[in-house]
Amino acid sequence: MSLFFSSSFMFAQIHTADSIGKPKNLKFKYEALIIPTILIGYGAIGLESHTLKDLNSGTRNELKEHIDEKFTIDDISQYTPFLSVYALNTAGIKGKNNFKDRSIILVSAYVIMGATVNIIKTTGNELRPDGTSNNSFPSGHTATAFMGAEFLYQEYKDVSIWYGISGYVVAAGTGFFRMYNDRHWFSDIAAGAGIGILSTKIAYWIHPLLKNSLFKDRDKLNGMIVPIYNGKQYGLGIVMGF
Repeated sequence: MSLFFSSSFMFAQIHTADSIGKPKNLKFKYEALIIPTILIGYGAIGLESHTLKDLNSGTRNELKEHIDEKFTIDDISQYTPFLSVYALNTAGIKGKNNFKDRSIILVSAYVIMGATVNIIKTTGNELRPDGTSNNSFPSGHTATAFMGAEFLYQEYKDVSIWYGISGYVVAAGTGFFRMYNDRHWFSDIAAGAGIGILSTKIAYWIHPLLKNSLFKDRDKLNGMIVPIYNGKQYGLGIVMGF
């Protein structure tokens, strides 16, 4: 069986070192919902609140005063946090889970995040700051980056908190450049961050169920990752066989 999901990417096979020991799974904690709920709530309220819309416009105007040219680093940086998990394991720095378990978690988080973002985008009608389309809310780049940042944090917080902090710094930078490049409002960034974080948390919570049902008899899992650029957009696709 194989899985494929994409934001426009293909895969070259990856061989990574597995962590030692049994995978540890997070237990559901209501307090873990506080930050993502606040972020998502802020973004949702920002769609209607005149005060928050004024803040969106003010932030955009402030950035435009200092913009000389656009930097599309956000097209790459959105993937950096979760790819860092595999890079660190390849370098011999063991994380919380082995390759199979962390990949199941990542795919679950990506599917949850991607489905949520795309459903909201296609059913919403929020004009982008640059006026190019009506799917500004929420920011998919930011959601991907914060999904990966939370993934990096959960896998390496017991090794060093700084891995997680660095992932969140990159994610925050991704959100900033989405605004800097005039692609999103601040409320889009806030909602995207909340969706990304929450998607990863949900993926860890449901991992025991997925592992003991869909993947119970699957001892090995292989994956491939290759970046693709279509002349306009960068993307990432994942093919996994197990």
